[in-house]
Amino acid sequence: MRPADNGTARAQKGRTHTNLHPGVVEEAEIALTFDDNRLASLVFGQYDQNLAHLERRLNVAAVANGNRVTVKGSPEASELARRVLEGLYERARSGATLSPGDVDGAIEESTLQGSLFPAADEAVPGLTAFDQIATRRRGPVRARNAAQNTYIKALKTNELVFAEGPAGTGKTWLAVGYAVSLLEAGQVDRLIISRPAVEAGERLGFLPGDMREKVDPYLRPIYDALYDFMEARHVDRGLQTGMIEIAPLAFMRGRTLTNALVLLDEAQNTTSMQMKMFLTRLGEGSRMIITGDPTQIDLPPGQKSGLVEAVRILQGVEGIARVTFKEQDVVRHDLVRRIVAAYDKAAKQEPPQQEQAYRERDRRP
Repeated sequence: MRPADNGTARAQKGRTHTNLHPGVVEEAEIALTFDDNRLASLVFGQYDQNLAHLERRLNVAAVANGNRVTVKGSPEASELARRVLEGLYERARSGATLSPGDVDGAIEESTLQGSLFPAADEAVPGLTAFDQIATRRRGPVRARNAAQNTYIKALKTNELVFAEGPAGTGKTWLAVGYAVSLLEAGQVDRLIISRPAVEAGERLGFLPGDMREKVDPYLRPIYDALYDFMEARHVDRGLQTGMIEIAPLAFMRGRTLTNALVLLDEAQNTTSMQMKMFLTRLGEGSRMIITGDPTQIDLPPGQKSGLVEAVRILQGVEGIARVTFKEQDVVRHDLVRRIVAAYDKAAKQEPPQQEQAYRERDRRP
């Protein structure tokens, strides 16, 4: 018997020779008892959904009974599950909400900690491998994988950050969270959000309403993220006072943006000229975040993507960071990760001639 490092759970270890999982000859059994029943239930999740997710990810069996959970599996997987559960318990103690996505993040973090500090018994209690951002409404939000960790560190240390990757990797959501944290800390005075309206060719005049109402349909993901990190009344007040500004990319020309966090979303749909214009808007005391997915370019055929070109031209420039997310970094939903992977696989396998045939077929009347 060994007390857990954080002093809030007691762990009992043992080894058996059962055959619970195919291919596992030797199994370890670890029993964790948490001091607080309410926090333990948060760790286990509603109807033990977090434990079920842990079982699927680590190929272990986890059985909860009150404030006690017993984990069975290979010695390595069981030990990793122990670290994950203890880490989740610490997060619950700090008031954080827990979901299956947080379980994924804890697994990634605990795996990294295990590789950095293989002697788990000697590891520093509460050591955090992944970085985090914090806002008043949501509290601390920790990176869920190594790519997000790199992204958050890049945001904190660079004035201009490019983030590329598929949908569901958190690149826009984390960018908004970081922007809100700077706004609340007084490090910037304004949050300026823009996005190319490719579907309307940047000609928004025919749409009803003022400029904000014209561009709103293109910025719903940004609004969703804002309401995640800020109270609705604070978002509305910020929009009314100009502290939060929504501007179509076409209206950015000629401006110098000082003491602001400027976010350009869906940047893969900017032209070369638009991207250069946008980059040169950066003024004193400002930071810029540019996000996009180069695999989803909606520009007319033959038109260069400003995002792809800018990343190539600005490579190695001091003060500029580039973070690339892959399909394995998708955190939105397990199914989204599998969908992205399936499309990537199909794109690599589908012959170019077949793809051209599909396009010609679609053009026929």
